[in-house]
Amino acid sequence: MTETRRLVITGLVQGVGFRYGMAAEARLLGVTGWVRNRRDGSVEAMIAGSAGQIEAMLEWANVGPGGALVENVMCETATGEFADFELRPTS
Repeated sequence: MTETRRLVITGLVQGVGFRYGMAAEARLLGVTGWVRNRRDGSVEAMIAGSAGQIEAMLEWANVGPGGALVENVMCETATGEFADFELRPTS
């Protein structure tokens, strides 16, 4: 069964390749959705996949790529269906 989650990641998460790293990890795990920077300095993502895939993405998001300093990952249940994982423009 597919689950969908909305994430908002705060800390030093812009300018460190966070979006690209998350997209690469999502594609590796077979997760669909999207990721984008937000004007407030955070990163927002929608991720969809199995419970195990979601858990793996949350583990990755709590660390991020080298150079990131994640302070918090807010995770909430969401809805949506996605064909792949994409980078979206800043919101």
